Amino acid sequence: MQNHLLSWIVFTPLIGALAVVLTPKPETGRIKWIALAAAALTGVFTLAAFLRFDKALSGFQLVEKTLWIPPLNVHYFLGTDGISLPMIVLTALVSILACIASFGIKEREKEYYALFLLLETGMLGTFLALDLLVFYVFWEVVLIPMYFLIGIWGGARKEYAALKFFLYTLAGSLFMLIGILALYFKSMPHTFDLTQINPAAFTLKFQKALFFTFFLGFAVKVPIWPFHTWLPDAHVEAPTPISVILAGVLLKMGTYGFLRFSYPLAPDAAAKFAPFMAVLALIGIIYGGFVALAQKDFKKMVAYSSVSHMGFVILGLAALNSAGFSGAMLQMFNHGIITSGLFLLVGVLYDRAHTRDMTAFGGLAAQLPLYSGILIFFSMASLGLPGLAGFISEFLVLIGGFEYNRLAAGLASIGIFLAAAYLLLMVRRVLFGPANLKWQGLAEINRRELVTLVPLMILIVLFGIFPQLILDYMTPTLDSLLTHMEGIFA
Repeated sequence: MQNHLLSWIVFTPLIGALAVVLTPKPETGRIKWIALAAAALTGVFTLAAFLRFDKALSGFQLVEKTLWIPPLNVHYFLGTDGISLPMIVLTALVSILACIASFGIKEREKEYYALFLLLETGMLGTFLALDLLVFYVFWEVVLIPMYFLIGIWGGARKEYAALKFFLYTLAGSLFMLIGILALYFKSMPHTFDLTQINPAAFTLKFQKALFFTFFLGFAVKVPIWPFHTWLPDAHVEAPTPISVILAGVLLKMGTYGFLRFSYPLAPDAAAKFAPFMAVLALIGIIYGGFVALAQKDFKKMVAYSSVSHMGFVILGLAALNSAGFSGAMLQMFNHGIITSGLFLLVGVLYDRAHTRDMTAFGGLAAQLPLYSGILIFFSMASLGLPGLAGFISEFLVLIGGFEYNRLAAGLASIGIFLAAAYLLLMVRRVLFGPANLKWQGLAEINRRELVTLVPLMILIVLFGIFPQLILDYMTPTLDSLLTHMEGIFA
């Protein structure tokens, strides 16, 4: 098991999905617990990988490699480093919490949990694959269960939202596939092995074309403006646990792709595209903030806040310096735990009131004090209150942005003010003001819902006070990536 730890991490959810498929449909209780057991066991294997990981090393660890398709020189190649390790920890954690939150699903549970676990396998494989073709297979696997999870268990416009998500992501993926094939034929000998491809042999023209094809694939997933329009529809129509997965993990696949593939394989092009990336990041930060401020739908407001907050990740990547990269990577993790909590809280309220219209509420602080306190906590984390996780990651991005371009850092800071505005407005609308007598019978947050939120709250405080606990794992790999890129520049 120790020699194949990463394989156990990737395929344990798939084994769970097969167990769910083989379970008789009427046994819904057993199906739920099989799914949760598979997600929890994946978490145990992930914890084992985390404990075995040497944070002082910058290279790939726990590597598994074997020839898969000999004629094409394709290898089943898995490995983890300071870029992928935080992402698999985040994926395992969010998947467990989303699985617990899924206990509220009451229709077609067997199909739901089988697709849910298949989705987890796709996400974990995406973060661990080091062969470009294997990476692409896992990347595409994610599309199928997500399409059905939105299209079957979503809201009133679920088919539209699911199809829009699928088409946008598939279109971006096809451009990425063109880039992968170009890399394969350009490399001598032909290979999909990330560690065997030498970008120093590529001309600037080829690097630009490669970066652009990868950009289209990853930008849709982040999503970067103007490729973001699928996101609000998918979030609003998706069931709460799937919104949690979508915001907590799926968006990070795009920014992870930039760090894992675009930057190391096309470093000269990355430097040329940096101003373009910075402009798109600033548009996303400010545009996303203003549109979130205009929303009355609770879930749509959180969705647009993700566009704004993920803009900080792109700005950190565009900065091409240590502070920017560290802030971007930390923001990927922190946004995952903070926004997952916000979507869970939206679901708690929607399950009781069956509306997400923030203007329909008011005065809930007196009636639901525990729920209200937790909502305020996650709101403060999201707007960047010092001492909570959201602050340090955005602060590092702004430092990196300031080193890169002072105007860019100044404009990005507008996003922080906008976050305070839309989140505090949400808190005032939902929790304070005149009480709406219609909601007098609303029940307080229950034990199962607390189980999904408390672990996230602990991590938000822990990484807000001691960010070095996670930065120590990221920094050696990120610094090595910058050194590699500078070497190619030279």
